[in-house]
Amino acid sequence: MATRHQARSAVVGLLYAYDVGNDAINDFFDDILEEQKIRNKQRDFSRDLFAGVISNLSTIDSEISKHLDSWDMNSIGKIEKAIMRLGAYEILIAKTDKAIIINEAVELAKELADDKSPQFINGVLDSLNN
Repeated sequence: MATRHQARSAVVGLLYAYDVGNDAINDFFDDILEEQKIRNKQRDFSRDLFAGVISNLSTIDSEISKHLDSWDMNSIGKIEKAIMRLGAYEILIAKTDKAIIINEAVELAKELADDKSPQFINGVLDSLNN
């Protein structure tokens, strides 16, 4: 059975695909999760996360933008943006424990992004108010 971490990793991939212009990624949602062996509760968890981020995207991006200092949303890598969007959704809207989400986001960044991303993502998510 897949873990919540694996489910979040899949959601980051889906958000990445959405961000690069694949608006129809939702049509392939079940196939993608099945390929990654994410089923049952974790599939439902993934669907809720993905749908939640997409339906709250402008609010999430606005909140993230407030904490980017000298960066803007267009200059952030798409994987980093997907991880931050997911983390921001869970902290601000789903009201998941902030420490857990920051840890998850940092781990995802270590696995999926470049070497400087974990620290950057940690700083931005930590500055969000929940």
